[in-house]
Amino acid sequence: MSRADETRPADGIRPADGIRPTDGPRSPAAKPAARTRLAETVARAVLRVTGAALGPYQSAIIRIGFSLTWLLFLLREFPHRHELYGPDGPWSWDMAQQLIADNRAFTVLMWDDGRGWFEFVYLVAVLSSALLLLGWRTRTMSVLFMVGVLSLQNRSVFVGDGGDNVIHLMAIYLVFTQCGRVWSLDARRALRKPDADDRVGPLLWCGLGGVLVFATLAGKLDWERDLPWNLPVISTLLWAVWLGTALSWAIRRFGGEQPRALAEVTRNLLHNTALVVIMAEACLIYATAGWYKIQGSRWQDGTAVHYPLHLDYFSPWPALSELLSSYGLPLMLITYGTVAVQVAFPFTLFNRRVKNVLLVAMITEHAVIAVILGLPFFSLAMIAADAVFLPTSFLRRLGRFAALVREDVLPKRKPRLPEQRAPEPGEGEQRPEGVEHVRA
Repeated sequence: MSRADETRPADGIRPADGIRPTDGPRSPAAKPAARTRLAETVARAVLRVTGAALGPYQSAIIRIGFSLTWLLFLLREFPHRHELYGPDGPWSWDMAQQLIADNRAFTVLMWDDGRGWFEFVYLVAVLSSALLLLGWRTRTMSVLFMVGVLSLQNRSVFVGDGGDNVIHLMAIYLVFTQCGRVWSLDARRALRKPDADDRVGPLLWCGLGGVLVFATLAGKLDWERDLPWNLPVISTLLWAVWLGTALSWAIRRFGGEQPRALAEVTRNLLHNTALVVIMAEACLIYATAGWYKIQGSRWQDGTAVHYPLHLDYFSPWPALSELLSSYGLPLMLITYGTVAVQVAFPFTLFNRRVKNVLLVAMITEHAVIAVILGLPFFSLAMIAADAVFLPTSFLRRLGRFAALVREDVLPKRKPRLPEQRAPEPGEGEQRPEGVEHVRA
């Protein structure tokens, strides 16, 4: 057979014009290469989620916002605390006990019906809110903050509003976050004394562990022993957080390199997951509110904002409400704009510019609601929830501005300088690293 016969196509079939004999199906090596690229992408995503606690400034502003909102509410209602949550309220202790037996809500106020116990719980709620606001022992204070919020709100469930529901949920999510990495006394202490031995933290957790043991043995946590899935959620969460924190401290103190790395990955994963849940919760709130508004006839004809301005309960400034209600066209535009912003906001998270514009619009709307309708705590709670979407660059500038204001307002203390000595060659050329660089 000649060489021409060897290269001739079989059965007389000629290759099409423009197609070389080498063109054809890809080689099997292309598929492993694609799988390798996919595996590398997944590995980078996993490393990003587990390698660091994302959004330190966002989690810090959430901590500050919700603790400040709850603290201001408790201080404002301090003269009326007995009527709202205490023994003098219309919702008596027996009625609350019957309701909690049905809905299995968590509240330590049901442990005793005495006035002294109520005063102690209220004081702990105020103190934990203030310390969480300052960022002192944020892990412990976040747990006490959650206990205070749930205990007071579940004691009288019919005196709250939408803002209380938001605080109720966010107080649980904050327990899983590392919300004290910036803008806190914990971060300041870690920067000044990075190698200092922490003694206050273990003492606090030992005290809380003793309280948990006593409450469990005394039957205060209402454990169900018949079915494992009937365990109370908050009581189980308290024990899980206490044991997990104790284990994490023991690993950092006595563990090796691999256990420490595993503990760090677990903490980062819990933090990032909680931050995503907070974002999803805020989007769900706005989405459901917007779609429910669409179904209302008053929102459809553009008159929904007009009616609350004529209610005495929502008119702290009657003259201002009367002035605003006299302009029909702006009220109609505000009505339709509110619905459009709430419905569209979850779909704009992947476009940074549009998201920031709608975020400013929603924050402005809540500020107006706080002033015009007299709902400051609801507005503060929603603004704190919106803060999770604020850009990191803006929050950093906000932090620098707050630091400048603090330096101008607070008196400066002159540090005690050590004895002067002659500098060594090359000494003093490098500037010390900043707080943000050290934290990074």
